[in-house]
Amino acid sequence: MTDVIVIGGGLAGAATAFYLARDGVDVTLLERADLNTVASGSNAGSLHAQIPHDPFVRKGDAWAAAYASTVGLLARSVDMWRGLGEELGADLEVKLGGGLLVARTQADMAAIERKAVFERSQGLEIRILDRADLSREAPYVADSLIGGAFCPQEGKANPFAVAPAFARAAIRHGATINRMTEVRGIDRERDGYAVSTERGVFRARRVVNAAGSDAGKIAAMLGANLADVQAFPIQVSVSERIAPLIPHLLYCASDKLTLKQNGVGSLLIGGGWEADIGPNGTPVANPQSLRRNMQVALSVVPALGDIRIVRSWAAFVNGTDDWKPIFGELPGLPGFFVNFFPWMGFTGGPVAARLVASMVQGREAPFDIDLAPFLPKG
Repeated sequence: MTDVIVIGGGLAGAATAFYLARDGVDVTLLERADLNTVASGSNAGSLHAQIPHDPFVRKGDAWAAAYASTVGLLARSVDMWRGLGEELGADLEVKLGGGLLVARTQADMAAIERKAVFERSQGLEIRILDRADLSREAPYVADSLIGGAFCPQEGKANPFAVAPAFARAAIRHGATINRMTEVRGIDRERDGYAVSTERGVFRARRVVNAAGSDAGKIAAMLGANLADVQAFPIQVSVSERIAPLIPHLLYCASDKLTLKQNGVGSLLIGGGWEADIGPNGTPVANPQSLRRNMQVALSVVPALGDIRIVRSWAAFVNGTDDWKPIFGELPGLPGFFVNFFPWMGFTGGPVAARLVASMVQGREAPFDIDLAPFLPKG
C-alpha cells in the first residue's frame, strides 16, 4: 500500500509525482510504456500564454470569456518554467524570447486587438505592433504583413528533456516509477483503490489520473465519464540547422502556424495541422498538411525558401472542446483525482502538477488561483 498512485509517465504524471514526493508523500507512478513517449515528448516545445488565435476566431468572444481564466494558469506556469531547470537540476533549454502573432489584413488586426482585451484582463502583457514595429523587431517576416501583437511571456523548452528531468527528481525524493506497467483495471476498496496491471496489483489510498488522451479510458474503469477528453492527430516538421534567424515563437493570425528556432539552430514548424492515422492506429504525417504548412511558413518568413526540411512527425495532442483543463477529485470517487491539461499541456504541465499535488494532500496551493472553472463535472 502506498499513499498515492499516479497513472501516466508524461509531463503531467512525472511532474505530479515530483511535487508529491518532494512534499514527503509516498508515491508510485505507473506508465504503460516508457516515460515521455506520447504527447509530452512529441510536441514542438512551445511555451504558450496567449489565447490561441484560431479557436478565438472560430468560437468568438463568448468562448474567449470562458477560456480567459486558463490564460492566468498558463502565465503562472510560464513563471514556474523560468526557474524549473534549477529546481530539477537539469538543462531544459528554456528560452522566453516572446511570442509574436503577425497579421496580414486589417480584419486580422481587429481580431488581435479584441483578443488582447481578454488576455490583459488576466494580467498578460500584450503589445500591439504596426508595420514599423514589425520591421524593427522582426525584420525576417514578409513585407506584406501589416502588424501584430507581441507577448514577452512566451518561448520554448526542450520536450525531450522535461518529463525525464521531473522523473529523475521525483526518484531522488523517494518516488517509485514503474515503466512497462499498463493499467488494466481499477477497483474501489474500503481504504482506497486497487490498480490492476500486467505486473500485479498496486494499492493506494489515492490515485491521480494523468494519462493524457487515455484519461477517459482510465476514468471509465471506475464508471466515471470524462466525455470531453479527446485526442487529435497533428504534425510538426524540423529543418536543417541554420544560423540564428527567428528569436520569437511566431504565429500567423490568418493561417495555422507556429514557428521557432531551437538551441542547435533547427526550425520547428507546426501550427496544429491534421495528421493521418496509420494502419496500426498511430498518427502519421499527412503530405497535404505538410505542403500547406510549409506554404504558410514561407509566406510569413520568405528566407525559408532556401532551407531544407529534414523530418516530419505526427503525434496525438490532448484536447477538449472548450480548451479548458480538468483538475481535481472526481465527484462520487473520493481520493480519485484528474490532471488533464488540453492543447497547451506542455506549457501548463508545471502549474497543473503543483495544483493537483496540493489538492491530493488537501493543502492550499502555493499561489492564489480560482480552481472552480476547472473542477471535474459530476
